[in-house]
Amino acid sequence: MRRLLPAWTATLTWKSACFIVVMCCSLAAVLGVLVHVEVTRQTVATARDKALGKLRDVTLAYEAGEALPPESGIDPQGLPGPLRALAVSGQRGTVVAEDRQGRPVMWAAAPADGRALATSVDYGQSARTIRGLDNAIIGSSVLAIGGTLLVGAFAVTRVTRRLNQTATVARRITRGDLDARVADPRAEDPSRHPDEVSTVAGALDTMAGTLQRKLLSEQRFTADVAHELRTPLTGLQAASELLPEGRPTELVRERVRTMRQLTEDLLEISRLDSGSGQVDTDLHQLARLARRVVRASGTDTEVVVLRDAHVETDRRRLERVLGNLVVNAHKHGRGPVVVTVDGPVVSVRDHGDGYPRYLLDDGPQRFRSEGKGSGKGHGLGLTIAAGQAEAIGARLDFRTAEGGGALAVLTLPGA
Repeated sequence: MRRLLPAWTATLTWKSACFIVVMCCSLAAVLGVLVHVEVTRQTVATARDKALGKLRDVTLAYEAGEALPPESGIDPQGLPGPLRALAVSGQRGTVVAEDRQGRPVMWAAAPADGRALATSVDYGQSARTIRGLDNAIIGSSVLAIGGTLLVGAFAVTRVTRRLNQTATVARRITRGDLDARVADPRAEDPSRHPDEVSTVAGALDTMAGTLQRKLLSEQRFTADVAHELRTPLTGLQAASELLPEGRPTELVRERVRTMRQLTEDLLEISRLDSGSGQVDTDLHQLARLARRVVRASGTDTEVVVLRDAHVETDRRRLERVLGNLVVNAHKHGRGPVVVTVDGPVVSVRDHGDGYPRYLLDDGPQRFRSEGKGSGKGHGLGLTIAAGQAEAIGARLDFRTAEGGGALAVLTLPGA
């Protein structure tokens, strides 16, 4: 089974911190190795020169038959075997090893009548110098990494904070708050050089402003068209009432009623888009309200009350939601249509082919209607129902009922 890492490991701050630490550690390791190697080479070279110089003095004293200085002699105890063999073979050499007391010394040996003439110098101070240097390198590297990490985290956090602010504004715009703006100072002040984050923030603000202007223009256009159509449609409806009775007259009257209903729906959508309507709440008995909606629809709809409830809501808007759901169920589904009241939850179910896939995935869309009877609709009924549900703070879900059919579930506030 694949194990997922914690969510915070995917953040830019975490990734930047890891990158900074890895780069600092790598740089400190490379510099530390170079300094250690160079200092060790110089220290060993200095000790070797000192040991070889002492070996020359010892060799002169040996050749002159004089007494040899301390820590010198022929095949002295503690002389490393490889260095002894090198001297016996006729060559000179040096090596760092421990003496009998366990102290680090630099041995130097040379051939002397088939044996090894050797001497040693103290190497403890040099070894301590190298160890101190290594400790200093490690300590300074840790401090440098810590300081760099703090400075880098501060700089990255400032960037990520601005990115999170931009993302928050983008989500607000997605939810419909077109007044939301990032208002990044770098994007608004021409005297400051913009960076990548301010460029993104400025582009988002520009997009939101353009989108807001276009939507407001479309809303005004829709409202103006609907208002302008109401007057001639009212006259057309009055004129149709004067026509002689007959099938042609019924067709004209039906088309006029359809156009009038479409105009009213457009006005309703325009008010929903602009948010201009007021929500007038009061306490209502939900079962009684559902029965009144069914009677007003003039349809053969069954009302089932599992649990009645009193809800504080806008009666007109709630009746519009339920009325549109019931009419849609009869127009695009098949009977029986059942309205069920279960506390503050109302569901409307038919036994047709169910809602189209696009509606289940993305919600109702204007002027799009599929399925049985789709030629008689404009896709505005469910759009208005969803908008009015949102206006009263309710949640409207469209589902496929168990056993087939369309199921709309309206959950009122406080459920």
